[in-house]
Amino acid sequence: MSTEPGPGDEPEADEGTTAGGTTETGNLTAGPAAASGEAVGEGGAESAAQQSEAAAELAAQRVERERIERRKAEKSAPIESGTRLSGRAADLLAAIRAVESGGKPAATVFTAPEPAPRPAAPAPEPARGPRPAPAAAGPATETIADVRRVLSDGGAPESLAPQVATALGEGAETLLREDPWQLLRVTGVRPDQADGFARALLGAECGPDDERRGRALTCWLLEQAAVAGHTALEMPALAAALAQRAVPDPEAAVQDALAEGEALVFQDPLDPSAPEPEDDEEERPVRVLVALERYALAEESLADGLARLVNSLAKDASEPWEAAAAAASGGAAELARAVAGHGLVLHTGGEAARAEPAGLLSAAHAAGLRAFAVTHTPDGSRRLAGGTEAVGTVADLLAGAAGPGRDADGALALDLLVVLDAPQLDVEGAAMLVEALPDGARLVLSGDPAVLWSAGPGRVFADLLAARVCPQIASRTPDPGPLGELVSGIGVGELTQVEAPGKEVVIVPVRDAGEAVHRTVQLVADSVPRALGVPAEQTVVITPGHGGAAGTRALNSALKERLNPGPGRFGGFDPGDRIAYSPAPGRTVPGQVVTADADGLHLSCAGAPVVVPKERVEQAVRHGWALTAHQAAGGRWPAAVVVLPGDAVQSLSRPWVYTAFSRAERHLSVVHGVDQALPKAVAESLPKPRTTRLPLLLKTQVPAAG
Repeated sequence: MSTEPGPGDEPEADEGTTAGGTTETGNLTAGPAAASGEAVGEGGAESAAQQSEAAAELAAQRVERERIERRKAEKSAPIESGTRLSGRAADLLAAIRAVESGGKPAATVFTAPEPAPRPAAPAPEPARGPRPAPAAAGPATETIADVRRVLSDGGAPESLAPQVATALGEGAETLLREDPWQLLRVTGVRPDQADGFARALLGAECGPDDERRGRALTCWLLEQAAVAGHTALEMPALAAALAQRAVPDPEAAVQDALAEGEALVFQDPLDPSAPEPEDDEEERPVRVLVALERYALAEESLADGLARLVNSLAKDASEPWEAAAAAASGGAAELARAVAGHGLVLHTGGEAARAEPAGLLSAAHAAGLRAFAVTHTPDGSRRLAGGTEAVGTVADLLAGAAGPGRDADGALALDLLVVLDAPQLDVEGAAMLVEALPDGARLVLSGDPAVLWSAGPGRVFADLLAARVCPQIASRTPDPGPLGELVSGIGVGELTQVEAPGKEVVIVPVRDAGEAVHRTVQLVADSVPRALGVPAEQTVVITPGHGGAAGTRALNSALKERLNPGPGRFGGFDPGDRIAYSPAPGRTVPGQVVTADADGLHLSCAGAPVVVPKERVEQAVRHGWALTAHQAAGGRWPAAVVVLPGDAVQSLSRPWVYTAFSRAERHLSVVHGVDQALPKAVAESLPKPRTTRLPLLLKTQVPAAG
């Protein structure tokens, strides 16, 4: 490992010591501290659909959600996930009883139904390759014009009209005038902005105790929790957050949201393994959780689907699976034997371990089984060893743009689905995948448990590992070389100095954020290409956030000026710009700008043409020389430059460092300005906990694996 000296008074042309020959040795704990700017959290772009791959994806998601809702409607058995409520929880239960119709027992609100048979659904036309996506139907022009007038009357930017019309749907103008706080349904709108909008429209009628405000803030807080990865919030935490935003009666606000059907409430036992109380008067300790309906249904559907896969499979392996297990070799053999007798198997390991699920896939094909693999990104598909064509992305499989098509019941025509990059699965994506599998199919979830969790809500892979409801196969294949040694140490909390004779790892100390930007541009444009032969377009820059003096915005601006200068005549973009395209929240596809016309911005993403409508460009497209670690997750590049400015200290954690450093295949440069904060983060800063219900739901439906 090499440490490059700061530039000082040296000429700019002398940056060759960065990756070529260095004069000092050191480790990642060295480097001057710097503090400037403001670290900003990573955010996701909304889905951009028209004439793009996202339209097909969203259509498939709607179909799957309709099937999920039909299954939920058919279920009637009471849940065993809770008992009686008391105190504030009893108030919530009373609110639900008040809005229920007929003689439906209130206890069913807190219970999980029995699995229902898969409903028949028309099978979409099988698609075995990319196909043009149909244009998404956006809000009517008249609706947008009506919403624009309301926004103008309330002093809000009229440019929000398309987003508001999309979020609120038909009748958006009337709804917004009757309830101005509905503006909070638009991504990026803050409560103080919605309050100002409401005051302008309602005048003296507007007050902090308005039930419309309390209901909207409850839903907004639950959405913000989902952005942070939670599928639900504990009632005390939600009430405290409402109180901080001047809601006078937080419990009443939550009850109102429940009564309107905008949220669901659950009571889960604190100790699921504890026996039921023998005395009817004895109360079982519970925690009360509140969740938005979409995430609650997705989590329950995921648990139901996983239980179906586990319980619908005979433990005795059939002849084709025995043949597949016999055909596999090396690390894939153990995995194949587990899959032969189980419907769900977890596989853990680093980059080199991807060869094992690839070997399983080849063995399954050789045995005549219908097998397919999906990854988080197109680059992940490229890296799947074995040269198989039976691989695509999760989004393409769900959209019908890749994979084997569907059977007469609407299920994927598969015997085996292998999901790599499994830690990147959020609860909704995982639910749709599992719901799409037929009874008797095998599902393998494979990934590196040390990387960042999904950008969307849930921690599906981690929850499954903790629940221990199925076999877990840990790869014994380590990632090779100095980079593999460095990343492996980070995974166990140790930031070690490694020998890097080929300049595989280089440390570039910097004093402040300005110097960090300067040295990063130097590395990407000059040093790495000249010393290692890796061109600038094959080097990724990773930094903790979008904002700040050395965030993605600042770095992309500097890199564009050096690598592809231009006036940004297409909404800030020029042909040849590297971009990060987000067709849906949590998904980032690297690409390049081709051109622009009346249809929108034309991109090339993973070799496929994409057109982003001009009104969606600002939300869906960013410059992409520099990414956040969440945006880079699932991809790898020949060279990576990880920028750690002084203002990034609070954003660092062991999973973040592990993910950022492991994006490099051949070379890693660390622009180091956080001093001892880096080893401290690796040693002490673990993932922030996420509140989810999946472990409990699994324990009530699937027996623990032996």
